[in-house]
Amino acid sequence: MNSEIRDLSPSEADARLREGSLTIVDVRPPQERELAAIALPYAVLDAGGFEDLLAQSRDLPLGFLCHHGGRSAQAADHFRAHGFTEVFNIAGGIDAWAQDVDPSVPRY
Repeated sequence: MNSEIRDLSPSEADARLREGSLTIVDVRPPQERELAAIALPYAVLDAGGFEDLLAQSRDLPLGFLCHHGGRSAQAADHFRAHGFTEVFNIAGGIDAWAQDVDPSVPRY
């Protein structure tokens, strides 16, 4: 069992999300998600999302996303501590996503 938090580049996260082998969790508050968000389905921690994720299988691959990677690393560590075994931090956050994957995502 590998319970380390690993970094994923935005392009790796995008590819895994599109193939169905990753759930992206945007840990930013709603006000930040309104400024910029990925154009693909993602989970959130507010509005009951935290409890919904904790109810999932511990082998569900989770990729955490924030603005630059700091808050997402903390969230990833929290879920790893709750027994999730495939936990990733999306390196560079939504800012790197805008630069590397989808230039239509606003940078702020």
